[in-house]
Amino acid sequence: MSQVTRRIVHELHDEPHLEGRRTTVRFVKTQVEDRGLDPRTVADRHDLDVADVYRALTYHHDNPEEMRSVERRREAAVEDYEHLTTDPDSLRTC
Repeated sequence: MSQVTRRIVHELHDEPHLEGRRTTVRFVKTQVEDRGLDPRTVADRHDLDVADVYRALTYHHDNPEEMRSVERRREAAVEDYEHLTTDPDSLRTC
């Protein structure tokens, strides 16, 4: 487990994540609240300090509009990808 606590930043992704990591706030929230994993388990599995897990959860709940926007962008990206992979007309050859 890391002993360095991280800030929430927007440097690498188009969504908030832990500073210096690719671990997003949305991922942490999904692991703890949607999958029901204990915060310590998430921290151990992803080499995080448990404070980072709680920091991400706090950020998620303190910024509901931003997190809804992140989720909408994510859903739109998935829909676009699914359309590209299922619509034969979208697979043009050069």
